[in-house]
Amino acid sequence: MEAKTTNPTTIPAKCETLSYDGYTLQWEDDFHGPELNREDWNVELHEPGWVNHELQAYIDSPQTIYIQNSSLVLKPVEKKNPDGTVSYISGRVNTQHKHDFLYGIFEARIKVPAGRGFLPAFWMMPTEEERYGQWPRCGEIDIMEVLGHDTTKTYGTIHYGNPHQQSQGHFALPSGGFAEEYHNYAVQWEPGKIKWYLDGELFFTETEWYSFTDGKGKVPYPAPFDQPFYIILNLAVGGDWPGSPDMTTDMDHAALWVDWVRVYQKDE
Repeated sequence: MEAKTTNPTTIPAKCETLSYDGYTLQWEDDFHGPELNREDWNVELHEPGWVNHELQAYIDSPQTIYIQNSSLVLKPVEKKNPDGTVSYISGRVNTQHKHDFLYGIFEARIKVPAGRGFLPAFWMMPTEEERYGQWPRCGEIDIMEVLGHDTTKTYGTIHYGNPHQQSQGHFALPSGGFAEEYHNYAVQWEPGKIKWYLDGELFFTETEWYSFTDGKGKVPYPAPFDQPFYIILNLAVGGDWPGSPDMTTDMDHAALWVDWVRVYQKDE
């Protein structure tokens, strides 16, 4: 059973602090039930290599998706095949068509796994992906990504454009690591502005992006980030960015732990 840290690592002063003034809590999941609430979450099923040359298959199994200690756990599992090869399974869930949001504060309290080859993520995609065209034209908001071989740094990113463009910020902890304790990751998404926060402190802001739609050319700003998005939580194994697990990777003790997810929106 995992213990939760209630005092996050101190980060530098003189930063802008996340404010909830004028916002109301619209939806939350604190994972207090015995299992994942399927009225709130969809479980995704994907074969290995579906995106980014990732090694895992996403499956719907209590091996890879379960509730423990009032947290959602997404667990990677290594499977040794009869032919001597190794394969991986893991978990990925989303709120598409169950909880979709246009603008707001999106926040989760998370502890990530350490180990080469892991890429946990808390992120968002548009509910109707074809509105401006398939990725990257549709847009993508990555609230948290932490590479398993460097758990002192979190990344916040948007993907957009045609051809693909991205804008990315990061924050590196002065001490400790994101795999050692829970931290709060958030974005404040407003028309024409997206801000990323770690433990309530601002570390990245973006206001410039664009999108093209086939046959229509450039679409008006702030597209594609002017449409409802849904929330995704997943734990990838391998792939283009994190690389593959190696002999140092401790698969047995690795998991993505999510204490809670909350969405706030302005009253108006």
